Amino acid sequence: MNHDDILFGILGNAFHCPAPGEFEFLENALITINVEGEILGVAKPSEYNNSPIVEFLECQGRILRLTDQQYLIPGLVDLHCHAPQWPQMGKGLDLPLYNWLENYTFPLEARYQDLDFAQHVYRDLVQSTLSSGTTSAVYFSSIHLEPSKVLADLCLEKGQRAFIGKVCMDNPEHCPDYYRQSAQKSLYETEAFYQYVSGMVGNDGLVSPVVTPRFIPSCTEGLLKELGQFATENECYVQTHCSESDWTREYSCQKYGETDISIYERTGLLGRKTILAHSIFLTERDTQKIQEHGAIIAHCPLSNMYFANAALGTREILDRGLHCGLGSDVAASVTPSMLRSCFDAVSHSRVREEGTSARLASDVRGEPGTRISFLEAFWLATAGGGKALDKPIGLFQKGFWFDAVLVDGNIQDCDLKIWKALDEPSDILEKIITTAHRQNITKVWVKGKEVISKNR
Repeated sequence: MNHDDILFGILGNAFHCPAPGEFEFLENALITINVEGEILGVAKPSEYNNSPIVEFLECQGRILRLTDQQYLIPGLVDLHCHAPQWPQMGKGLDLPLYNWLENYTFPLEARYQDLDFAQHVYRDLVQSTLSSGTTSAVYFSSIHLEPSKVLADLCLEKGQRAFIGKVCMDNPEHCPDYYRQSAQKSLYETEAFYQYVSGMVGNDGLVSPVVTPRFIPSCTEGLLKELGQFATENECYVQTHCSESDWTREYSCQKYGETDISIYERTGLLGRKTILAHSIFLTERDTQKIQEHGAIIAHCPLSNMYFANAALGTREILDRGLHCGLGSDVAASVTPSMLRSCFDAVSHSRVREEGTSARLASDVRGEPGTRISFLEAFWLATAGGGKALDKPIGLFQKGFWFDAVLVDGNIQDCDLKIWKALDEPSDILEKIITTAHRQNITKVWVKGKEVISKNR
């Protein structure tokens, strides 16, 4: 390795999960990064102790030495987040999904035609998600073109890898008059947003446009077909909701006599770059189609507990090898933290496995063998999300982009407590997943660029 190729290096302890259920503790590793933001190498002490590389980087002021209470983890991936719902987070979660949308979501999202409002909210959102360790986010915007551009501009400005879609919804049956566009305008503005993001100066692939039909009840069949054709012709990402609740499932079956997946496939919206939020009520044929197309399931565990009326088969999805990651589903959750989503995914599966009714015997109360582990959840939020998006992120390996989060356990008055005499590396990683909060995240990098730095 030519030392001049190194932009900077980090020396310290790191964790990552190269496969579901597996983790590696990279003890006192030297991670080197080049000017393109790629990892040049991950060296063990035995590999760099007899090399002048550390001294060279030290003299150049290009090395960061971590303390024994600091740990590096891969950047976190959020596959499903509603950007305009940021002010709504924590409100109305006692309502059924349809009422929640009608009473809270649609009135709020309609406000984003005000660009000053959009600028204020989106700036706070992107800063907050980055500060929570989310280096890659898949965002629904509102139905408005110009505010969607504002969100794209802010993600590029702040350095967050973002996949952004201007929401499309034209069905008068389930879209209020004040928050609906014609199919023609939806398609025109989808194309305009695609062109805008593709032409952003300095973008270099950091921000990607996404075709975004909200869900089956909000879109006419004609609009779905037009969007499917556009996505296919331009090979761009698609995001939507899929079989999220009894209400949405029943709507598709009653109106079309088909499942959501069948409709998306028929209209050209199901492909390798399709991100399907929720996907609770899948038939066996649905699952086969998702696997055949290589589509992505975004598991949103906390919002599922409130709105899905059922539990996702996460265990089965992992075992079948489907592309899957985690989503915060702000604002149908109470935090943008993907570490919290990891915790919720485990809890979600544990409740499913054990069951809930005290009136039933333990052997019939739940669904045996359906839990997932903390390591599997962490994989979903890092390497699994990166694999699903087909991006080299989520691992500390040569050739991967350096997306990383520095977690500091030496923060006064925090819940993350690491006891060196008691905690093995596996314990430390589990504690990071379960007890670390935004205050513990002191630095964040996206593709080698430091985008968050909190002075302590």
